[in-house]
Amino acid sequence: MTRPYVVAIDGPAASGKGTLAKRVAEAFEFAYLDTGSLYRAVGVATLRTGGDPAHPQDALHSALSFDLNLVNDPAIRSRAAGEAASQVAAHPGVRDALLAFQRDFSRVPPGGAPGAVLDGRDIGTVVCPNAHVKLFVTASSEARAHRRWLELRRQGEAVEEAQVLQDIRNRDARDAGRASAPMKIADDALLLDTTELSIEEAVSSAIALVANALRLQPK
Repeated sequence: MTRPYVVAIDGPAASGKGTLAKRVAEAFEFAYLDTGSLYRAVGVATLRTGGDPAHPQDALHSALSFDLNLVNDPAIRSRAAGEAASQVAAHPGVRDALLAFQRDFSRVPPGGAPGAVLDGRDIGTVVCPNAHVKLFVTASSEARAHRRWLELRRQGEAVEEAQVLQDIRNRDARDAGRASAPMKIADDALLLDTTELSIEEAVSSAIALVANALRLQPK
C-alpha cells in the first residue's frame, strides 16, 4: 500500500503558514492539521486550571488530559494563548505527549484522504522528517507583527503594534532557542518568504511548489 503524501509546512508566528497550509490541503484534497492549535489548547488548558505554562509539570498535566475539542475554542486564538503555547512547547514532555498524535495523523489521514498537510515549527525536522514536501514559510518580523496586530484588533483585543512586535521577537527567540525540537529550516525545505506577497500570491506560490514536488495537479 502506498503511503499517504505528507506536506510539512513550518515557520515562525504570523508568517502565513496556517493560511497556506489550509489552502494547500484544500487544493489537493488532503487532510489538514494545525499543530500549533494543539499547543495553544494545552496552554489555555493550563491557564484555566490555574497552572503556569512555563512550569513543566503543569504543562505536561494539561497535555495528557486536555479535551481535544478545545482546539475549536476561539480563546486559543488570543494573544495570551499564543504566549502560553510558546511556553508549553518548550517542554520536552509536552512535545513527546503530542508527537504520537501528529505522526498518527500523517500516517493515517482522517477520512481516507490521500495525503496530509501539517503546519507548525518542527514538522519537517522532527514530526515528519520523511515528508514528501517541506516548506518553510517566513516573513520579516515587522510584517508578521502587523498581520498579528490586525488579527488581534479584529478579535477586539486592544494592544499596541509595538508590543505585538516585541511579542513576536520574544516568541521567535524562544521557539528557535528551546532545547527540545527548536524551530529551524530543514536542510531539504523549500523557502517561501511572504513579506512582500499578498495572500493570494503566497497561496499560489505554495500550491505551485507542492504541485511541482509531488508531480500532482491541484483539484
